[in-house]
Amino acid sequence: MPIFFQQQINPSTRLGVWKIEETEEFFKDNVPQHRDVTHPHKRLQHLAGRFLLRYLYPDFPYELIRIADTRKPFLPDAQYHFSISHCGDYAAALVSRDLRTGVDAEIPVARIERIASKFTTPEEQAVFGSEPGVRGLTTIWSIKEAVYKWYGDGEVDFKAHIRLLERDADAGKVRCLFTKNNASLDLYYRHFDHLVLAWVVS
Repeated sequence: MPIFFQQQINPSTRLGVWKIEETEEFFKDNVPQHRDVTHPHKRLQHLAGRFLLRYLYPDFPYELIRIADTRKPFLPDAQYHFSISHCGDYAAALVSRDLRTGVDAEIPVARIERIASKFTTPEEQAVFGSEPGVRGLTTIWSIKEAVYKWYGDGEVDFKAHIRLLERDADAGKVRCLFTKNNASLDLYYRHFDHLVLAWVVS
């Protein structure tokens, strides 16, 4: 089983990253597909993400997943709070019994340097060093994407509404202010060889 990374965040919350090496048939034998996904690789990512939910919590009722107008997946009875992310050959999921969650996985690519001014400020970039580079900018984006998923109600301006205030590099932790509801959040991130992972539980 290609579980790439797994962590028990707290007694009720589990995080996992799956390296997708299986065929679509493997996942279809185990996972109901909730929407039409025509692109083969995106369909494989979709199935792998849902498979990972039950890998983390074997009683996860993924057949009950619904999609909100904001495209956030949810369970109607909130038996679990969960977030899913896909990139390349990876699927990530964060599942909690009692806390809101947001997770994002990204593969760093050079083009992020061209769009950095759209989602971050020089002050935030300085939190990651005066020249954060591709991986640092990808981490900033991934952290903000995790906040966006945690919020779940859409209409978030990454630059105006999500402010990264300070970082504890040793702990892989960033303190963030989400101005839409004045929430103070602690975000966490991990760097792997070809992957950036960020998450929030609150």
